[in-house]
Amino acid sequence: MALHLIKLCVGADSLQDLREWVAERSLTAIAAGLQPHSTHTTRMVPKRAEELLDGGSLYWVIKGQVTARQPLLDIVTFTGGDGIGRCNLVLGPEIIETVPQPKRPFQGWRYLTQEDAPRDLGAIGDDVASMPEDLRRELAELGLL
Repeated sequence: MALHLIKLCVGADSLQDLREWVAERSLTAIAAGLQPHSTHTTRMVPKRAEELLDGGSLYWVIKGQVTARQPLLDIVTFTGGDGIGRCNLVLGPEIIETVPQPKRPFQGWRYLTQEDAPRDLGAIGDDVASMPEDLRRELAELGLL
């Protein structure tokens, strides 16, 4: 069973902001002759990397709700110019919307089990997926989604 990570999407006010950021990073990578993956650098290196790379994703919290995920493709550790160990979380280019799930602020990233992860939005029906993001967010806050 896959293990996931969850992290605040700092600087993004909407799912569209995240999509634009990922698209920009993908185009930059393609222009450099690389795969269209984006990376997220973090200081703490996950100790359960093998479980994460067995189908795990990075779930993004935007404005207090888990709203999307990106498949986790690799975890690359390195030492920065300051001598501190870090890692790059290599993420797939696709943004998969999830059923909005409220989440309080936290620092860094956390592990997220499959049982606690929100379902993909497409798995619950096209009528919900076609709703505007603001409406889905409000329905989730009311516990109706």
